[in-house]
Amino acid sequence: MGIGIPMDEIYAKAAELNLDFSQIDLDSIKLPPGEDFDIPSDDEEELRQEENLEFDAGYGNVIVVDHLPCVPPEKFEKLEGVIRKIFSQIGVIKEDGLWMPVDPATQKTLGYGFIEYNTPQEAELAKEKTHGYKLDKTHIFAVNLLDDFDRFMKVPDEWAPPETQPYRPGENLQQWLTDEKARDQFVIRAGFDTVVLWNDPRQSKPDQAYKRQHWTESFVQWSPRGTYLATIHRQGAAVWGGAEFKRLMRYAHPEVKLIDFSPGEKFLVTYSNHEPSNPRESLKVVLNIFDVRTGKVMRDFKGNADEFAAGGTGGVSGISWPVFRWGGGKEDKYFARIGKNVISVYETETFTLIDKKSIKVDNVLDFSWSPSDPILALFVPELGGGNQPARVSLMQLPGKEELRQKNLFSVSDCRMYWQSNGEYLAVKVDRYTKTKKSTYTGFELFRIKERDIPIEVLELENKNDKIVAFAWEPKGHRFAVIHGDGPRPDISFYSMRTSHNTGRVSKLTTLKGKQANALFWSPSGRFILLAGLKGFNGQLEFFNVDELETMHTGEHFMATDIEWDPTGRYVATSVTSVHEMENGFHIWSFNGKLLYRVPRDHFYQFLWRPRPASLLTAEKEEEIAKNLKKYSKKYEAEDQDVSNLLSEQDREKRKKLQEEWEAWVKKWKLLHEEEKVARQNLRDGEASDEEEEYEAKEVEFEEVIDTREEIVHYEEDDADN
Repeated sequence: MGIGIPMDEIYAKAAELNLDFSQIDLDSIKLPPGEDFDIPSDDEEELRQEENLEFDAGYGNVIVVDHLPCVPPEKFEKLEGVIRKIFSQIGVIKEDGLWMPVDPATQKTLGYGFIEYNTPQEAELAKEKTHGYKLDKTHIFAVNLLDDFDRFMKVPDEWAPPETQPYRPGENLQQWLTDEKARDQFVIRAGFDTVVLWNDPRQSKPDQAYKRQHWTESFVQWSPRGTYLATIHRQGAAVWGGAEFKRLMRYAHPEVKLIDFSPGEKFLVTYSNHEPSNPRESLKVVLNIFDVRTGKVMRDFKGNADEFAAGGTGGVSGISWPVFRWGGGKEDKYFARIGKNVISVYETETFTLIDKKSIKVDNVLDFSWSPSDPILALFVPELGGGNQPARVSLMQLPGKEELRQKNLFSVSDCRMYWQSNGEYLAVKVDRYTKTKKSTYTGFELFRIKERDIPIEVLELENKNDKIVAFAWEPKGHRFAVIHGDGPRPDISFYSMRTSHNTGRVSKLTTLKGKQANALFWSPSGRFILLAGLKGFNGQLEFFNVDELETMHTGEHFMATDIEWDPTGRYVATSVTSVHEMENGFHIWSFNGKLLYRVPRDHFYQFLWRPRPASLLTAEKEEEIAKNLKKYSKKYEAEDQDVSNLLSEQDREKRKKLQEEWEAWVKKWKLLHEEEKVARQNLRDGEASDEEEEYEAKEVEFEEVIDTREEIVHYEEDDADN
């Protein structure tokens, strides 16, 4: 409901701020667009289901700008334009949201003004960015929130120690990791529903954890460690967590289209674009970086779409996504973006450029971070018609020291692939032949952790084979390559070390003529799923790389997406709404056994919930692997108990079905007996119901169906002829 404020308080507030209330036209005050005084519409069911919003009765979205020039009426419009240009770069100023009071006697401005933004976050950011801004030699802005004045007036004259608040435990955001059955969660979107489910292969079906309609307006996304589930709305993004998936924080960003978490979940990047007023201009882009826990905007970026179009692997409206790539491992120390002839690297302590300037790299085309260390890999194409070769460089941050460089000749294309631990970097290089009419492919393999970073060159036996897919084994030293031009390409496996030679790459095996065009390693390594998507109609082959043998083959017709669970125990294949039929998902074991199917119409998304990195040391994990039988006895006993329970449930189910059948038969036998006299009457007194006791007789009879009389004219001339 609305909040009433006595006029005495309004006049007192105006007096504190040295405002002449007689100069204010109350009739010109309008209700802000979209405001409804916190009274939801009766026909908006979603609003009634939302938690009640807590509105602040203050003016958190209004800033006071002091030390403005005092100008006469003829210069007022020019000053207003300058002020609006400066402050509109930070956020959207409301209509009639800029007001500079005027001295009634001189008609000059009083040297300060009020600016009202759409959100308190924009006002806070404007205060941080423009306080101390030097307009000219004599005018340096002093910017404060309007709410601050009220708070300053209430500061007591004498200091008193703050009251100690009792400890209140917060929401356990890792509660899902304590599941007694060690199950994993996943989220699906189908129709208007978004559902979080437990994967329960023992029961051969998922177990619902949370369900909500209209939870998001476009998509959902887990944070990298699985702590948060992010949803997208017209007003911005939100994150949810805990056992009941309560909303933890909102991030105001109107018309947000894309989001991206930093690897350590400390920051959230949001992206939106807006049509320009001038049709000749490109899209206007807004990028905000929020602190995930506080919701505070740490840094914003604005510009044209062309400024953010370089690099990346995909996006919308000409933008390559993600625009920012995070480095420095899980600590989220750095993020970077590519520009024209520069790589801009920012550090998150101050959200400013390292050394206050970008790294100049002429014609840089792509870059990527090591997953574990602050090392950048840069690719620069050939220049000057081949006179200056292409190159791949490794650069250490923050010192910007070049660790290694490799020149490449006759390059048509280049792709870089980091191994998940940052131990190796594979550079796939497509090169022109001497005639420039065709290309062939090879790999440059960097051993990052070894002294001087040695580089090996790997070429396929048939250099002309097209590379269909490449994938490193997670946390391992092996990689797989799909290569070939025909409908059944080959798949080769290589190792960066063997028992005989740890410093040379060696081929393990080649699988000939496979219906596969995508590679999906288990997160724990060792096993890989060879998948034939799109034109191959969902062919699946589960392969054990340790034993170099196929464990199982299967098919999920028209499968569009494949994803391993974070433990490497299960894999999900799904058919999304890009196909009109067969929508839903299948859950398989790591060795290819189909555990259960779930059909869902209008199926949009399937995402496993990630797990945080294990707290166990490598030595402890190795010890567990060696003594796995000892640990597995407990779980084998639990599996047997579940199996016995399921068997008992199956017996009860069959018994119930048999009882229902017998009851149905009894019912119809009773009805048959009740109708015995009626049947006997219909048989002219014959008592038996057995057909073979009756003699069949054929009876012939004639029945006149119709009689018609037709006169046929007979002519003698025709008869004579």
